[in-house]
Amino acid sequence: QVQLVESGGGLVQPGGSLRLSCAASGRDFEISTMGWYRQAPGKQRELVATIHESKDTNYADRAKGRFTISRDNDENTVSLQMRSLEPEDTAVYYCNAVGVIGPLYARRWFDSWGQGTQVTVSA
Repeated sequence: QVQLVESGGGLVQPGGSLRLSCAASGRDFEISTMGWYRQAPGKQRELVATIHESKDTNYADRAKGRFTISRDNDENTVSLQMRSLEPEDTAVYYCNAVGVIGPLYARRWFDSWGQGTQVTVSA
């Protein structure tokens, strides 16, 4: 199993900034893609941004120009720098990691999620 632990959520005023972080832990794993998703009350979980181990990134339209995703492959961490936050960004933000786990002769894919961290944008 690969465990993901998020940190950095909280309450921020409109126009403010927050930085979310996520750390992966476990044994015998390699992460291919890490990402951030969010779920607002009454809505489905949606993509915010993903980053491949090659550092190629993908952003949802609403995140482009305001959010920046980054990762440290050696430390198995991913961060999301959020700027110009709007009330519509209020949601629980989840970290996600996809990769392979296990010994070389018995590798399998995994798809892990963190427990989520609340981001509230309000005056």
